Order: sequence, then structure tokens, then C-alpha cells
Amino acid sequence: MSNLSNTVKLHVEDSRTNAPALVFLHYWGGSSRTWRHVLDALTPAFRTVAVDQRGWGRSDKPLDGYTLTALADDAQSLIESLDLGPYILVGHSMGGKVAQLLGSRHPAGLAGLVLVAPSPPTPMNVPLAVRQGMVNAYDSRESILATVEQVLAANPLQPGDLEAIVQDSLRGAPAAKAAWPLKASQEDISEQAAMIRVPTLVISGEKDQVDPPAVLQHELMTRIAHATMHILPGSGHLSPLEAPGDLAELIRAFARPLIAATCQAHVVSA
Repeated sequence: MSNLSNTVKLHVEDSRTNAPALVFLHYWGGSSRTWRHVLDALTPAFRTVAVDQRGWGRSDKPLDGYTLTALADDAQSLIESLDLGPYILVGHSMGGKVAQLLGSRHPAGLAGLVLVAPSPPTPMNVPLAVRQGMVNAYDSRESILATVEQVLAANPLQPGDLEAIVQDSLRGAPAAKAAWPLKASQEDISEQAAMIRVPTLVISGEKDQVDPPAVLQHELMTRIAHATMHILPGSGHLSPLEAPGDLAELIRAFARPLIAATCQAHVVSA
């Protein structure tokens, strides 16, 4: 399905069940299908909503508008249009930073955050020359495969998953490919992250080279009250594809009691 967000049409994969809702935001280079194994493991127990963020997948690809604020606005407008009731927001890498900003706004219905290998709220500590090189990381099949094998994944991926990464990365809008390493990753939302009030689960891959556990401990965990961290043994940055079963189980165990408690609170207040 597609959904309009501030005149930008977003592609959304929505299981449309009556179950408690989970909303998924993908990494820089991915799409809603980055989550497909996790979604398969979580439905039908949950209503799963996975979005192609602007510039990626089958969503519109405007020439600009790739700030964290714009991405968070997109997600917030989408969620409000779906009338989900209590929901958990799940963000991976870039999507994790977007989720932090949205969570800081205390949107109605948000029961918790799951941040998977999230980009921290502080500017990404990578030299400009390296970030400029990242702009071209997804220009060709060869550069994408090299990025996955040398940086993103700590384990060999299934051929179908690797091909999906290649196609998603090639399909990204040039403006979206450039905006994250040069601008959005450098935005400092540490003050906003400190305003998050919902329970937050941070899931980090033990072998993540992009946002290692030690960086998240220092830059993220010190800023979000009530946040807990789980480290996935042997996993790299692409845990939705490297360890989808383990990731789905962590999300399930975190989400169930939170949504149940939120629903019960609504009943009592009514």
C-alpha cells in the first residue's frame, strides 16, 4: 500500500491485522523488505507496519527533504493516519536515529522504542573524507557487495538477501544516498534523545563495525532514561538479516508486556 506524508508518497507493507502494532524503519540503503524475515516471525501475533522511507524502495524520491526532522515527520504522519492504537517503534541504524527523534516528541500511542544497531544521537564520528566516500558506496553492484562484506555484515548473508540489498541500494535516490553521510548523520539530537520517556531496548551486534556496542554505551545509553541494551553474539550491523530469529524474539519479549500495560491503562482511564 502507499500513504501520503506531507505530499511524499510512501510505500508501506502493512499486515493489517487487529493485533498490537509494531512499526519498522530501515537503515540507510535498505527498504521495508530489509525486515521481511523479522516480520514473518512476528506475524500474526503482531500487526507489522514497515515503511520505505523517502528516497528508498518504492517510496517517492524527492530532490531534497532528507533531514532527520523530515524523516521523523514522515513516520509520524504515517502512524497517525493508520490509527494503530498503542504501538512499538522499531528503528535500524539510520531508522534508529529517526526513531529517537520521533520518540522525543512523545507521540500519542507510543508504548516503547526498539533501537537496532542505531546511529547514536550525536554526530557520527567519521572524518569528512570518509563520509564523502560513503556517498558513492551504493553506486554499483561491486561497491555495494564490498560495503556489505567489509563493513556491514559480520556473517555471510543468504544469496536472496544479498541480492535484495544490492537492488535496494541501487534503487536509492542520489539525494538520499548523499544526505545521510554528509548531513543527517551529523545532526546532533542528544538533547531530544534525553527527552525520551518510554521504555527503550537497544540491540547491538557484538561485531558491529558501524555503531559498535561501546559507542552506543557511551553516546546513547547515557542519554535515554530506562534504556536497556542487549548484545547479539557474533552479529554485525545487519542483524535483521544476520540474526532475524533472535532479533524477532527480543522484540516480541519486549513488546508484549508494554502494549498490554498500555492497553490496560487506557481501559482504566476510560
